Amino acid sequence: MNFHLKNDVASQRERMVRTQIEDRGVSDLRVLEAMRSVPRHEFVPEDYRDGAYEDYPLPIGEEQTISQPYIVAAMLDHLALQDTDRVLEVGTGSGYVTALLSALCAEVFSVERYASLALAAEARLLRLGYKNVRIRVGDGSLGWSEYAPFNAILVSAATARVPPPLFEQLREGGRMVLPVGSSWTQELQLVRKTNGEQDVTLLEGCRFVPLVGGTVVSG
Repeated sequence: MNFHLKNDVASQRERMVRTQIEDRGVSDLRVLEAMRSVPRHEFVPEDYRDGAYEDYPLPIGEEQTISQPYIVAAMLDHLALQDTDRVLEVGTGSGYVTALLSALCAEVFSVERYASLALAAEARLLRLGYKNVRIRVGDGSLGWSEYAPFNAILVSAATARVPPPLFEQLREGGRMVLPVGSSWTQELQLVRKTNGEQDVTLLEGCRFVPLVGGTVVSG
């Protein structure tokens, strides 16, 4: 990347963070720094790179999308991640959120339903230097029990209810953020594991592609 183009995308990222994220109430300094450092344009198909730093989702293939920057930042903000956390991500997609988690946590375990997306994301993350990440192809609603329990879980696809395997793999005191609802009406939820029970906080309306697996959204 030449000097002028590098400066241009850096200024676009700064504008994205300031106007789309900080101005809308996201305040975790580590999240803001991660959003400033991860090059979102690298995770967007070439044909859509002009909109890489705008506040809307973009297609990435397999009828999937890279989520809008604000909703990604809000999810990370609500998770209150620590640099020692082990995190499960459901829905690797392009690998953008995976990269953000990599910058925020000790270890990231990401599950992607579509092999084409998983392989592309893995190669992209390796090329960009994100090394504390493992990706597998599988049913995200089943989690990744081999590496459980997790301090936090982030689900980037909508489900009709909290998938029981994911809650089981959450460490006591852990946090999960996920969109819950039908194909048309969804709400972002923060689920804490307290004394083995779900402590749910409703956050805000959202719109995600459906989780393809054992708890597929209906309606």
